[in-house]
Formats: sequence, C-alpha cells, structure tokens
Amino acid sequence: MPFINFRDKFKLRARVGAAASWSALAAAGALTCFLSLAVSAQQAEPKAAPVVVQPGAPGQPSRTLPSTTKAMLPPRSAKDAEFMQGMIMHHAQAVEMTALMPSRTDNKELRLLGARISHSQAEEMKFMQRWLEARGEPTTMPMAKMRGMDMPGMDMSHHQHQMLMPGMLTPEQMDALKKSKGAEFDRLFLTGMIQHHGGALTMVKDLFDTPGAGQDAELFNFATDVDSGQRAEIRIMQSMLDKKP
Repeated sequence: MPFINFRDKFKLRARVGAAASWSALAAAGALTCFLSLAVSAQQAEPKAAPVVVQPGAPGQPSRTLPSTTKAMLPPRSAKDAEFMQGMIMHHAQAVEMTALMPSRTDNKELRLLGARISHSQAEEMKFMQRWLEARGEPTTMPMAKMRGMDMPGMDMSHHQHQMLMPGMLTPEQMDALKKSKGAEFDRLFLTGMIQHHGGALTMVKDLFDTPGAGQDAELFNFATDVDSGQRAEIRIMQSMLDKKP
C-alpha cells in the first residue's frame, strides 16, 4: 500500500467530501424537480366531475344525473308560517287552561296530565317561535288572517284573546272553567281540552291538505309529532272522562 502523507490524506478527504456534497445536492435537486413535475401534473389534470345519483323508486334502477344538477329545496308556502303562528296562539290557551288547575282541583291524575300538557306545549311554542324568527316571519298572526275577525260590529279588543282558531274555547267556556271547582272543573277541563286538541288535529290536516305546504323538513316532523301527541292525549282524557260517574 503506497504511503499517503497527511497533506495528501486531507486533500483526498476534501475531494471525497466535495463529491459527497455534490451528490447530495444533485439528489435533492432531482427530488425537488420530481416533486414539482408531480404537482404540475396533478394541477394539469382536470378534476373528476362529481357524480350525482338519483335513487330510483322501489323496483326501479338509480339514474346518474348531469354534474351540473343542483339540489332544489321546495318553495316555502305562506301556509307554513300561518300554521306556526296559529299553533302558537292555540298552544297558549292550553297553557292558560292548565294554569287554572292548582286552585281548582285536587285530582292528582288530572294535575299530572295538565303538567305534562303545559310543559310540552310551552316547549313547542319556543320551537315555533324560533322557526318563524329564523325565516324572518312574525311570531304572531296578522289580525286579518284570524278566522271570523272580519265580522261586522265585533269589538276587536274584547275578542282578541279568543283568536277563533279551530277547537279553541270561547270566552264563555273559559269563564265557566274559571268559575268551576272540584269534579265540575275536572269535567269541564277534560271536555274542553279534548275539544281543544281536536282543533289542533284539524289545523294539521288543513296544513297537509294545502298544496305545497308542509314540505319543510322541520315543519313536517313537528306537525306529525303534534298530530300523534294530541291523539294520544285525547285517548287518555276520554278514558278519564269515561271513568267519571
């Protein structure tokens, strides 16, 4: 093995280090170039258009729609807001009726039912108010839309609380309920609330019978819940009424 002095060894190491550095730089440059080309290739490639598939009816195949297809929400019906505004008024009277219970009946079963009705309807009123406010609608129904409010000679301020929505108790019925106590109150409350709940069912039916109304998902779910809930409570109240002598 030939003798290599210190200076030659230093020069050799320097040449080897330089060569290694150039190799590393060349490799890094090649990698950068490769990545740049890859990114450029990705950017150059057109993005795949989204596939829109429409499920078929039962027994029918699905259809692939053009990529330009956009989801269309059903137009909001004026009846939707009218239903919510009317139901807020309707629920308010039910809450007013249940508020009479503590001072007029000791019937525990009836008071428990009243508490349930009061809580559920108060919560539903909050939901309806939020629904209307989110859509820029007033939470109260314009007087012109209230049934019967255009009757000639009617004192609007005196009858405003009546609202004349389906099933709602008349001022005379409310007065009789307020003046009664004990078993008589129980009977008037049950018959009055059955009438009241029946009106809510009529309002739901009117909503769904109106072309184009009730298509909003939240409104549809709420209205169907009202329908099933009021029917169940009517059955409970009718059973309580039937048990009375």
